[in-house]
Amino acid sequence: MTGESDWLWWAVAAAVTIVVILGFWIWRKGRPFASGDVFRASRLSAGNHLFPTQVLITPSSVVQYTPRWIGREEESIHMTHVASVKIDTHALLSDVLIETTGGADPIRCHGHRKGDAVRMKALIEGYQNDYYKSQK
Repeated sequence: MTGESDWLWWAVAAAVTIVVILGFWIWRKGRPFASGDVFRASRLSAGNHLFPTQVLITPSSVVQYTPRWIGREEESIHMTHVASVKIDTHALLSDVLIETTGGADPIRCHGHRKGDAVRMKALIEGYQNDYYKSQK
């Protein structure tokens, strides 16, 4: 019986170790990827359960960051190329669509809190106003 008990303990220890490593990996990938105004999608929304998409808004650009198991996907639009910001509000969460002036694919951000969506739009519009005022 001792051999079977040892094997069982090793199997449980290995399973716990794997769960801890996976949990740490998911937690690490879900942290804000930059400092500043970073908005993270809710894990309750589709496509964001393990690795929620994040949006960084700076005075010069909008960056969508999507972590993956290995690596990441990043897309950025310069603030002067943002044509419009659309907020689609649902029962619990909102989707944000950031369209470009060049007709390229827009940045689609699903599952943000309503307050975050409104703040994202306000930041983009504020940074654009500041940019164009400084160009005069």
